[in-house]
Amino acid sequence: MLSMLFSIPRPAAGPQFDRSRSLPKLCLALLFASLLLAPPASADGSTDPIYRTPPQELVDMIDAPLSPWVLVTPDERQLLIMDWTMLSDIEELSEPELKLAGRRIKPRNNGPSRTRPFTGMRLQSLEDKAVRPVTGLPAKLRFTNVRFAPGGRHASFTRTVAEGIELWVLDLESASARRLTEPVVSLTADEAPEWLDAETLVLALVPEDRGLPPQKEAVPRGPVIQENLGQKAPARTFQDLLGNTHDEALFDFYFTSQLARVDLGGKITKLGDPAVFWGIDPSPDGRFVLVDILHRPYSYLVPIWRFPMRTEIWTRDGAPVRQIYDRPLQENIPIARGSVATGPRDVSWRSDAPATAAWVEALDGGDAGAEAEVRDKLMTLAAPFRGEAREIARFGLRFGGIQWGRDDLAIAGEWWWPTRKLRTWRVFPGEPGRDPVLMQDRSWEDRYSDPGDTVTKVNAWGREVLDTGADGDVLFRIGDGASPEGDRPFLDRYDLETGEVERLFRSEAPYYEEPMEVLDDGGRYVLTRRESVDEVPDYYVRDLKKDRITRVTEFPHPTPLLQGMHKELVKYQRSDGVDLNATLYLPPGHDPEKDDPLPMVMWAYPREFKSAAAAGQIDDSPYRFTRIGWWSPVIWVTQGYAVLDDPKMPIIGEGDSEPNDRFREQLVSSASAAVDEVVRRGVTRRDTIAIGGHSYGAFMAANLLAHSDLFAAGIAQSGAYNRTLTPFGFQAEGRTLWEAPETYFTMSPFMHAEKVNEPILLVHGQVDNNPGTYPVQSERFYTALKGHGANARLVMLPFESHGYQARESVLHVLWEMHRWMETHVVPEAVAPEVELATGAAD
Repeated sequence: MLSMLFSIPRPAAGPQFDRSRSLPKLCLALLFASLLLAPPASADGSTDPIYRTPPQELVDMIDAPLSPWVLVTPDERQLLIMDWTMLSDIEELSEPELKLAGRRIKPRNNGPSRTRPFTGMRLQSLEDKAVRPVTGLPAKLRFTNVRFAPGGRHASFTRTVAEGIELWVLDLESASARRLTEPVVSLTADEAPEWLDAETLVLALVPEDRGLPPQKEAVPRGPVIQENLGQKAPARTFQDLLGNTHDEALFDFYFTSQLARVDLGGKITKLGDPAVFWGIDPSPDGRFVLVDILHRPYSYLVPIWRFPMRTEIWTRDGAPVRQIYDRPLQENIPIARGSVATGPRDVSWRSDAPATAAWVEALDGGDAGAEAEVRDKLMTLAAPFRGEAREIARFGLRFGGIQWGRDDLAIAGEWWWPTRKLRTWRVFPGEPGRDPVLMQDRSWEDRYSDPGDTVTKVNAWGREVLDTGADGDVLFRIGDGASPEGDRPFLDRYDLETGEVERLFRSEAPYYEEPMEVLDDGGRYVLTRRESVDEVPDYYVRDLKKDRITRVTEFPHPTPLLQGMHKELVKYQRSDGVDLNATLYLPPGHDPEKDDPLPMVMWAYPREFKSAAAAGQIDDSPYRFTRIGWWSPVIWVTQGYAVLDDPKMPIIGEGDSEPNDRFREQLVSSASAAVDEVVRRGVTRRDTIAIGGHSYGAFMAANLLAHSDLFAAGIAQSGAYNRTLTPFGFQAEGRTLWEAPETYFTMSPFMHAEKVNEPILLVHGQVDNNPGTYPVQSERFYTALKGHGANARLVMLPFESHGYQARESVLHVLWEMHRWMETHVVPEAVAPEVELATGAAD
């Protein structure tokens, strides 16, 4: 290319070549060429490839500590309080990472990458509120996988260090911790060490002397070949799949582990031979272990959880007892939502029995698209695991899970996607011939009718079982308490004999108070977490009989800059009569009736519904404390913006109609209603609103810019813009591209890039592994926008996935957003405006 632009004569040999005159000419020529060939730099340097920092208020918000994570110890006398972080640094994120079969691991330490570890721990008494620091911990602590031992004397956790992963144990009585193993723990399958009994754990170790990882051949032996012989094998757009024989070899190398027992003295006893273990689950009595073992043939089409897998029962010494099932490769599961693998699935233990395995089997061929009166059956098999398993119950819908209590009491759920139906049954595990009793039958979209989640307690084996009160004749339920006035969490007592419900507690304004644990058999004492708009979530013990509350923790306010911020639940209607709502935030001291309108950030995420009534329900509380982080649009209040958070964008398809057949029309109508409302209130002006979102919210933002003129600019993070790249369904869309081509085309903003006439900022992680949101989605959309002369900017974040984790990345994204909105949203002068929006779908 250079020789085409310039004719640079060859120097003559010997002394005829005068370097003092020729070198400057050559340098000038090369410099001129580089200026012509390099991409143009912006006047403010905004295209320079360096990380930027936003205004200091935003930096302070990002660096504010997170509220601690809290666990109640099994004896319900203490809180284990753990500090944690969501961000790392770009150096850590840049460490070598392997992407194998849908999993991302760090080969350096044989564990998962992109974790968000805990960084500190302490214990606090619920009785006298005394706080005890945990002794014996190293100065630099990064730990995960906390597990309480049966009896509640100890807790285990894994600590990640540079060269691997260690197993540690915490003595809850002395508040001291110590290391049990060297950094030899394998967490590539993400199976944490589990307690066999009060003094022994079972875990996966890195095999000894496994050698060096397989090296990729410099010259391939041949092509990569896949073949299908007439079988239908539709698959969602999974990422990080195996792609060749070298990937398979790496997978075997890093995912092969050695099962072992470890006692509290640190003694290691190996169990069986190394294998590719995917699951480890000790029986409640600690005599047996359920193991899942993956084996070949592997797949280049589906991720690890669909690989062939043997499920076996071993003794605690590693001797095989019985094989439950050898599941073949699952490449041909039907695409319809609710479709499952055939044969035994979800194999686990009855938590209320010493050693009884339980699983589910499909009776409809696993195909949710097939007509069937009965979908699933629940099976159990008790030790010594001889003979045939016995059937406990059958389900007309897809089995959704079970809570065990005793031989005459378990709570099982079933669900069905097309109707959004949810049913709950009382089943009788010890009486196989007894018919289940229906406890609830409702739509899960109807939050107002949700009776809550059934409360469990820890039994002598350290397993969760139903809490049936002092006499065994009641259940306790904790729910969100969704209502037209917002969420009001509650605690109910349910009588097992009569079905009568007694409300023991309900949150009252101006607080949002959520029951967390029932602390006694009678349900008198309850641990709650209480918060308000300006008060951080703290833990309290509430005496329901005396209506008295005692504060336990006193966590500091992480973002005092926003104390006094205005928060309001806003209700309004769409043009078709659908009720909508959002949460409005205003800077401290701002009064819309007296002050000028503010520029606004509107941040949303569309959701599909089968009912207009359900779409209009309130799903938040105006009294909750707002945790501000980089992911929260509320952070822009610090920069003088009004924020409308989560304005509802329901896409409704009642009856036999599909929601997405009217996606654009309903999306624009919902956005128009939100704009009308905030303009009517005098909060903002029509031409000073930015629309933004993440993932499906980014897809929404791009569509709104293409099909309306409601917004001044858009911000789209990690979105998918061409639905033909997700041909076997996306979000709640169950039809394929070939079944609904017009829907896929109409919904894709990529297909309508010529209509985007407002500035749009696209942000994407370069290694996004979320199904459907390949980085190429943003790259191709930007190219399409650029080809049509749009005002667009594309920011690709190195080493970032679907959500962003490095502090440098997060700060740079905020810098980009701040610059974008200051340029395209903030007017030179803001004046009130009263007319309503008229944006409509084209």
